[in-house]
Amino acid sequence: MADPTPVADLSYEAARDELVETVRRLEAGGTSLEESLALWERGEALAQRCQEWLDGARTRLDEVIAARQSE
Repeated sequence: MADPTPVADLSYEAARDELVETVRRLEAGGTSLEESLALWERGEALAQRCQEWLDGARTRLDEVIAARQSE
């Protein structure tokens, strides 16, 4: 993985797709310990980014629902 996009700059879809590929590579094996650790660390960051996007979406939905209920 040469010079990957910073995790904070990824859209939900891009982070999710890269996470799926990262898990696939880890499950396939055949990587050195160092590469496996780097993949695992990137995967953790990608999973966190996906969760941030989902949490943000939930907050926005809750705000819309609350605004409609107060009308």
